Amino acid sequence: MSKEIPEIEEEQPEIDELYEKLSITIDKGQEPLRIDKFLMSRIEGATRNKIQQAIDNELVLVNENPVKSNYKVRANDKIVVYDNRSPESSEIIPQNIPLNIEYEDDSVLIINKPAGMVVHPGSGNPDGTLVNAVAFHLKQQNPDLDENDLSRFGLVHRIDKNTTGLLVMAKTQKAMTDIAKQFFNHTVHRRYIALVWGDVEKDEGTIIAHVGRHQRFRKLFTAYPDGDHGKDAITHYKVLERFNYVTLIECRLETGRTHQIRVHMQLIGHPLFNDDFYGGDRIVKGTVFTKYKQFVDNCFALCTRQALHAKELGFIHPATLQPVHFESELPDDMKAVIEKWKKYIGHKEN
Repeated sequence: MSKEIPEIEEEQPEIDELYEKLSITIDKGQEPLRIDKFLMSRIEGATRNKIQQAIDNELVLVNENPVKSNYKVRANDKIVVYDNRSPESSEIIPQNIPLNIEYEDDSVLIINKPAGMVVHPGSGNPDGTLVNAVAFHLKQQNPDLDENDLSRFGLVHRIDKNTTGLLVMAKTQKAMTDIAKQFFNHTVHRRYIALVWGDVEKDEGTIIAHVGRHQRFRKLFTAYPDGDHGKDAITHYKVLERFNYVTLIECRLETGRTHQIRVHMQLIGHPLFNDDFYGGDRIVKGTVFTKYKQFVDNCFALCTRQALHAKELGFIHPATLQPVHFESELPDDMKAVIEKWKKYIGHKEN
């Protein structure tokens, strides 16, 4: 009997996918023309108001620099337009939900997200999310804050419901635009810790394979090594510790596709430990004899979700323009299951 596909929340797209960009190189014969008028003629469905907002929010760059609406394009100018579309917004209801705030200033909020918390309201998760909690937090700071200001513009990126660790939220439109562009340009430092099945052969490596929705099961994602579907995705991994049957690794992301690490590790035969979406919730390496199976089941009981933690996050601060770096401890469930594997392997070797 084939395994039933688990019911999962509809994943929100990653910021890389939201902030698509249009690149234009001006023809040699182009007469000087205001950039707002030029873009209205080149972008289907664009209005002057939307283009003006994009220019004001520095989402339009000419030769890598922001410009004003009255800038006149010239021959050989290189124009980049970032598109800050967001998923369909709904009213964000502030809810008094505890937050583990690692850092906060007037521009950004760094949060250490627990397992089981959805980042943003969506299908199947209308409230009780991290964004609802942040809305309450911001409302406590400023009771006069307009409800419209609590919309998802502050959400710069996302991590899965059952993944723990660091994410950044922007408290101003300028911070949102600035950090989002860093994510799109792949200059944000993101380091994850994962426990994966099997003894990973190489001490370090790079996985390059497009990631996109599964052609049959649309709520799941899969890798397309030939690049025939999905979007480009690059994951760098390094082995931290080996336990024969499982391996502790770090992953650094060059891109941020939905379920990227989980899909890429499944592709090379090392699904994340207890990842019920991608085959990690069964014995992948080792025997199925009673004692070992009982041990693995006990490990699954300690860490009841995919063993993945967003440990490090670094970017250029939008206000100070200085590099900032944040780290978080591994959560207790991952610590416990790693310690259990250490003891099991130590016992086997003695």
